[in-house]
Amino acid sequence: MRIIAGKARGVPIKAPKGNTTRPTTDRVRESLFAILGDLSGARVLDLFAGSGALGLEALSRGAEEALFLEKDRRAVQVIKENLAKTKLAPAGRVIPVDTLRFLADPGRYLPESRENYYSLVFLDPPYASGLYQKVIGLLAESGLVAPGGILVVEQAARDEVVPEVGGFLWRRSERYGDTVISFFRRGEAEVSP
Repeated sequence: MRIIAGKARGVPIKAPKGNTTRPTTDRVRESLFAILGDLSGARVLDLFAGSGALGLEALSRGAEEALFLEKDRRAVQVIKENLAKTKLAPAGRVIPVDTLRFLADPGRYLPESRENYYSLVFLDPPYASGLYQKVIGLLAESGLVAPGGILVVEQAARDEVVPEVGGFLWRRSERYGDTVISFFRRGEAEVSP
């Protein structure tokens, strides 16, 4: 794996060993970020971060900051190493926490106000977990996503894509083999990603 574009273009990044994480492939990331376009100044929340590849790619492409949530300690260490290797560490923060626990009480982990703060959220839960709709609901209740913020969901192609969940409206989906990437916007039906 490597960073595809931006400040850290070409820098190889690591994935945690074992089968507890499923890193997004370079091909899928390249397509996903082509769809997203300019990320200058974006504030990114990377849920179930794994290797941190999505948040790292966003930082490399101009995002202002990224918060990585990951409960697996080995993956947390890999994200920190990847941030250092890409020289993106000043803009990245890693919290070793379960995503559901974090979203149930974000103020416990973010003492400063983050109301309507994140403009781009990556959600890539374990495929067989059935968590994605529950997480989107908690995310909507958390107040962390700015109006018009983009939510990018990676899921198994066999899973149903829901047109609206918790105030996030579906805009489009793209299929890559057994993976589907869906783009949602918070509360805006007229704007495409």
